[in-house]
Amino acid sequence: MDIKHICEEYYQTVFGYLISLTCGDYDLAQELTQETFYRAIKKAGTFQGKRKMSTWLCQIAKFTFYQHLDRKRRRREVSIDETVALAAEQGLEQEFLENEGKLEIFRRIQKLQSPMKDVMLLRLTGELSFQEIGDILGKSENWARVTFYRGKQVIGRGLKENG
Repeated sequence: MDIKHICEEYYQTVFGYLISLTCGDYDLAQELTQETFYRAIKKAGTFQGKRKMSTWLCQIAKFTFYQHLDRKRRRREVSIDETVALAAEQGLEQEFLENEGKLEIFRRIQKLQSPMKDVMLLRLTGELSFQEIGDILGKSENWARVTFYRGKQVIGRGLKENG
């Protein structure tokens, strides 16, 4: 297994997936991406090739993200209002306003229950196929398709209700 080649080939996929999980926090996504590849290197001997490399790496990324959330919850919860205030202080208010629509969609995705939330994030940010999503979550390709479709319906209804 050529680690350098794997990192170069799959970095953007893992980073994109983590961007969605972190609601656009590039610094955190970058940190978690590095942690993901570090863990992948440590666990390289466990990769059996039954799944695609991108699927395996996204599983590690998801686990890494959930561990980060657990640590964060133990320290202190940060509300959306505090996050917005911090962004404004850092001069990102204009960028926030421009991305408001996208942020609202990701906020709604974050409110979904797993596994629907996981399917939505893997599909939209990881750009994974339904087969790969099914593999990651231990379900069928058809289950992933149906779950994604239902997730789109839930988000669409929520957006219509709020104008």
